[in-house]
Amino acid sequence: MTKKTSDITTILATDCGSTTTKAILIEKQGDEYRLVCRGEAPTTVEAPFEDVTKGVLNAISEIGEIMGREFTEKDGIIKEKNGNRGCDIYISTSSAGGGLQMMVSGVVKAMTAESAERAALGAGAIVMDTLASNDGRLPHQKIERIRKLRPDMILLSGGVDGGTTKHVIELAELLKAARPRPRLGSSYKLPVIYAGNKDAQKEVKNVLGDEVDLLTVDNLRPVLERENLGPARDAIHDLFMEHVMAQAPGYKKLMTWTDAPIMPTPGAVGDIMQRVAKARDITLVGVDIGGATTDIFSIFRVPGGKNRETVFNRTVSANLGMSYSVMNVLAEAGIENILRWVPFDIDERELRNRIANKMIRPTTIPQTKEELQIEQAISREALRLAFVQHKNFATSLKGVQQERTISDTFDQSVSGGTVVNMMDLDILVGSGGVLSHAPRRSQAAHMMIDAFQPEGVTELAVDSIFMMPHLGVLASVHEQAAIQVFEKDCLVRLGSCICPVGKAKEGKPCVTVTGMKPSGQSFNESVNVGELILYPLLPGEEMKLKIKPEKAFDVGAGAGKEIETTVQGGVVGLIIDTRGRPLDLTSHTPDRVAKIQKWTKIQDFILAGVHDDGVATVRKPA
Repeated sequence: MTKKTSDITTILATDCGSTTTKAILIEKQGDEYRLVCRGEAPTTVEAPFEDVTKGVLNAISEIGEIMGREFTEKDGIIKEKNGNRGCDIYISTSSAGGGLQMMVSGVVKAMTAESAERAALGAGAIVMDTLASNDGRLPHQKIERIRKLRPDMILLSGGVDGGTTKHVIELAELLKAARPRPRLGSSYKLPVIYAGNKDAQKEVKNVLGDEVDLLTVDNLRPVLERENLGPARDAIHDLFMEHVMAQAPGYKKLMTWTDAPIMPTPGAVGDIMQRVAKARDITLVGVDIGGATTDIFSIFRVPGGKNRETVFNRTVSANLGMSYSVMNVLAEAGIENILRWVPFDIDERELRNRIANKMIRPTTIPQTKEELQIEQAISREALRLAFVQHKNFATSLKGVQQERTISDTFDQSVSGGTVVNMMDLDILVGSGGVLSHAPRRSQAAHMMIDAFQPEGVTELAVDSIFMMPHLGVLASVHEQAAIQVFEKDCLVRLGSCICPVGKAKEGKPCVTVTGMKPSGQSFNESVNVGELILYPLLPGEEMKLKIKPEKAFDVGAGAGKEIETTVQGGVVGLIIDTRGRPLDLTSHTPDRVAKIQKWTKIQDFILAGVHDDGVATVRKPA
């Protein structure tokens, strides 16, 4: 791209998904960039069209029709602005054709192989399998696995710099024996990135020879105590463009149109989250729940790290989704775990049948209130299970010797523990159809609280129309514009939740919250154990609060200790959740249906604008 950022006033961006191509128009209005219009069209990567650019032109043409302007011509996008014609830059992301599918390998499964997996996931790949010298499989089983999966590329790692080279060379020999063939295109060699022990680079090259297209980068685990994932991630992005996308129908043409390299959709989402977290100096958890997969992103501070250092992690739960993978959610969660969230009495057999109907007809949407409630019950379990997988993966480095002092003697934590600390979480962001397009925003807030069980004080938000991929690739050419649109138009701020951690008998005192409302009136609420209560607090409003938990509960400073904080308002408001952490709810909980109906009254009161007082779920506004 040759244009200066100061000269960019009109931006077109597309995200080429597996089924839908989504386009957005961003323009500079005054001193800031804002979302102006959105269009979409079916993705055209498969027969009979087999040209992704047709879907791109169709989606952008929809924006042109809405705006009464011209952005496309017969064979491309107009990038010379003249009156009502053209834009300044055009950028795109893609997950069409199943996205970027990779295999990774390392010598030790819990060390270098896990670091390789982190590098691939962070670059936006779906990791099909992880090979390791100690994974328990025989050589012929690994060879058969490589041949069967046919990944888009392979990341080979292993060993620290200066260490033994024997095992990583054995992994290279396995690759050579397998003679892997890429998934897309039959006339080119499979890209392989070597990011292992630098002393083995020459021997690995000799082993693999001309069998693959080998690219060597710096070791992703040069020493046990440190990961260096950047070079491997950059190489994955480059090869994604040069090899994988070049084989997909129409992508060579699309690449000539764009003013920045095409990025994998999940990689772009992770990128914008990292940039926003850095700009605001916050910790963040984001989720994208789709029909087939659920992606979880997190940015947390490194335990014991200096200068507020953060670590980014992404996981893909490839078998947890709301349509194509819905039966996998049932299989992994169990019928009882889904049933516990259904706010009416239903037979287990009927619930199974309804879930199976969703898998048979994956593109349908709920037509009745009961169908919607069942879908939202399933979503809670899909999100919960995906987050459990994420916490198990997002760990500190294994194999690292830690210096310990007298004060650490009774600390049971060891290297390899999860870096996910919900008490330190600043904001939880949801996206994907079941969250972004929930009939009421309060339903999205309720699903996220139940599934992720935030602790202490956490802000809640959803991606309004899933534009995070567009903003991720935009950030690579104009970071200021991307962050402005993210803050102003992408995020729908739901509000804040206060969630004390602890357990006590239902009905006992839990927490007292005091402060000053935006209207100037005092705010003084004491909430008992077992409640989910909503207080109106509008978008843009904030309250300074003192939160004093009972001695059995913690809101961030320790059991029974008071904290002072500022909470943000939103389209839902301020939620106080005193149901305890971890949340104890089963299909056999006494009065389960009555409890859930009481908790979900949040949604009904919001819609009607009614505020109950007695055993209220929603308190009266100021």
